[in-house]
Amino acid sequence: MTKDASFEDGAARALQLMAQDADDLTVISSLVQDAVLQASDITWQRSDRRVVMLLNRLRWEDRVGVERSGRSVERVRSLLIIDNVTRFAAQGIRPDDADLVLSLLAVAFEETKPPSGRIVLTFAGDGGLRAEVDAVDVVLKDVTRPYAAIAGKAPDHDLE
Repeated sequence: MTKDASFEDGAARALQLMAQDADDLTVISSLVQDAVLQASDITWQRSDRRVVMLLNRLRWEDRVGVERSGRSVERVRSLLIIDNVTRFAAQGIRPDDADLVLSLLAVAFEETKPPSGRIVLTFAGDGGLRAEVDAVDVVLKDVTRPYAAIAGKAPDHDLE
C-alpha cells in the first residue's frame, strides 16, 4: 500500500493509496466510510476495464486532530478507482438518476478463484455495486483541498 502526497501548502495531507489485496482494501474501506456521491458520479469505463467514482469523503484520518482542536470535520473530493474489472453490476442504484445521492458504507473483497473475485460496495438504503475483477487493484486519491463538512460533525457509529 502506498500512501500520502501533500497539498502544495502542506496544511493537509492528500491521500493516495493503492490496494492490492483484501487487507489493503479494508484500509481504504475505513477511509471511504460515510462518503457521499451522486449516482451520476459512478462511471464504468468498459474498454479500459475500470470503474471510477468521485466521492465526497470524510477525512477520518484527521479525526483525532478535529477532536483536539474543536474544528469542524472536513470532507475532501476523492477518486476511487477500481481496475481489472471484467463485469460490473448495480443493485438498487440507477446510474442515470442524476438526483440520487448515495452514502457509501463499506468496500469489501470476496475472493472466488485466486486472485480473482468481487469487489462489493455497500450503500445505505440497500443499494450496492459489484465489480468482478481479475485481481484487487484499487486506488483512492484525494483530488481537492479539504473543506468543512456541511453538518460540521462526523456520523456517530457507536454500536453499543
